[in-house]
Amino acid sequence: MTIAIVSAMREELAAVLALMPDEHKQLAAGREFFVGHLHGRDVVAVLSRIGKVAAATTASVLIQQFGVKAIVFTGVAGGLAPGVHVGDVVVADEFLQHDLDASPIFPRYEVPLYGVSRFATDAALTAQLAAAAQRALPGVKVHRGLVVSGDRFVSTTGESRALQSALPDALAVEMEGAAIAQVCHDFGIPFAAVRTISDRADDAAHGDFLKFIEEVASRHSAAIVQALLAAPDDL
Repeated sequence: MTIAIVSAMREELAAVLALMPDEHKQLAAGREFFVGHLHGRDVVAVLSRIGKVAAATTASVLIQQFGVKAIVFTGVAGGLAPGVHVGDVVVADEFLQHDLDASPIFPRYEVPLYGVSRFATDAALTAQLAAAAQRALPGVKVHRGLVVSGDRFVSTTGESRALQSALPDALAVEMEGAAIAQVCHDFGIPFAAVRTISDRADDAAHGDFLKFIEEVASRHSAAIVQALLAAPDDL
């Protein structure tokens, strides 16, 4: 089956593409999709761009035009929960949109007409991704749990504390995962996501963000993807 590997930042996608010996580029929806193989598996790698709408568009094209049977997202996030530190890895068990509020018509965070606020990732694929992260990065702490998404780069201590107070079980915050989770729910496609913690979503979040992605997160992404696809387990 064809597996999609999605990243939001070019540095992360470049690290994954370096592992693919035969990729060729196809254009769709203004994006470059790289079709090829990694460890003998059919793979489509793509840069989703940043934000929920861009991520949803990318996921829809992957499913409808490229016929992928699973989507794996790799990227960075800001740490929220105590004990989730820069350089740690978070594997999402579920996603929520922290900036979605259709109240009083619907409860805060609930997706209108779905009756839920959280979308679970695929249990089997998520377990495989977490195991791959542990194999690929034996010295790195791997967390599992809730990741929240919103169309805002959370970069002040006040915002971070407000999210921690409102959603105390949230491990990390980013800008794409909940959108892809909802699209995959709609299409019945397995989805899993892994994030390297680049900052603590506070006043220092903007610091060396791009340097961290290039020097740390991109290597994490490539190593985890390689470990996942090299595993003998059937995806």
